[in-house]
Amino acid sequence: MILNQAGTRRFRAYTSKHLDELLKRAGLGDDERLKVRAVATVLPFRTNAYVVDELIDWSAALDDPMYRLVFPQEDMLPAADVARLADLLKAEAPNAEIQAEANRVRAQLNPHPAGQKELNVPKLDEEPVPGMQHKYPETVLFFPKQGQTCHAYCTYCFRWAQFVGDADLKFASDDIDQMVAYIRRHPEVTSVLITGGDPMIMGETVVRRYIEPLLEVEQLESIRIGSKALAYWPQRFTTDPDADATLGLFEEVVNAGKNLAYMAHFSHPRELESPLVESAVKRILGTGATIRTQAPMIRSINDDPAIWSGMWRRQLRMGMIPYYMFVERDTGPQDYFAVPLARAYEVFRDAYSSVSGLCRTVRGPSMSATPGKVCVDGVTEIAGERVFMLHFIQARDPSLVGRPFFARYDPSAVWLTDLRPAFADRFPFEAAEALLPA
Repeated sequence: MILNQAGTRRFRAYTSKHLDELLKRAGLGDDERLKVRAVATVLPFRTNAYVVDELIDWSAALDDPMYRLVFPQEDMLPAADVARLADLLKAEAPNAEIQAEANRVRAQLNPHPAGQKELNVPKLDEEPVPGMQHKYPETVLFFPKQGQTCHAYCTYCFRWAQFVGDADLKFASDDIDQMVAYIRRHPEVTSVLITGGDPMIMGETVVRRYIEPLLEVEQLESIRIGSKALAYWPQRFTTDPDADATLGLFEEVVNAGKNLAYMAHFSHPRELESPLVESAVKRILGTGATIRTQAPMIRSINDDPAIWSGMWRRQLRMGMIPYYMFVERDTGPQDYFAVPLARAYEVFRDAYSSVSGLCRTVRGPSMSATPGKVCVDGVTEIAGERVFMLHFIQARDPSLVGRPFFARYDPSAVWLTDLRPAFADRFPFEAAEALLPA
């Protein structure tokens, strides 16, 4: 392995061409590997040497949460679809034929949840602005063209469609001037979230191209960077050649009077254990930036209150701020990973009740649904009816934020669309649908 000047390993990616050999390491037989490869024609696969060598317990790989976080599983897709794709691979069918079948399966997986292509795309001079989303008045999301990949792909990722090579499924732009022009025309925008993919896959000089112009936009109060690099490649902030320059850029953001929030994704406690992560966190915090942590609840990986309370405590000790527990979104292999809302609330409640007030900055379980971020506040009985109590943390219609509403209790419901209103004919956001942009 090649070493850099600091004596640590350089980044090495593993993609679908390496998948079969890695699956052999996990102990899978020929038929099992073929089925996993079939799933990987639909859902993207990418990992790296740090994840493979430092985070996965290969002695028990098939039950290991980190393995399940990054390696496709044969039962993530309907068995009939997997069988058809496996037959094509076994017959060494032309790639075009395999991709056509993979695309057919992808189309059934709701690649763009929560109306992100129909409702979230902003317009400038009546023309759609590519690579941007504007769902909530205060916040704009920007998808830098060079940041639409990751150090490793999570199998649960709700943005999996960004990584499958289909331009029709991707959000991306390198038009920085257009981004700034749009923000200036919308004074209600006070925060920009740079997301992907993972912006931290980009080198410092490219990251700077996107961030530096934002420092001159007076209305902006905060710049956020959504990233899983701390979990999957902490060397980005310690020993990578441009680690120091990146941290210098972070300092410039803070010195310009903007809040720089690094939105870190940690899905399992093992991602926090490496001394490299602790060092990287200290270096980021040393710039004056804050680190807020978030992740979805994922069946078979972190659907346990002890896992969440342990993560929040450790994150707090390291100086990070627990921020969100999400509900697995209605896209990709949702059926494989989804936890019923009733169970998700129980896990959140039990974890939340066992940590100190400083950890209780966390919010959840939260669904990032079409009308907004819906939090499940509890299960109770009112007038003899068992119901979910919910409220909007954020909403397309700001008048809905913070307003409680109720849904009939359904132990099998996993998403907002599975719920039915209680004590009313419709939900508050259904009454407000006429306000949504065309």
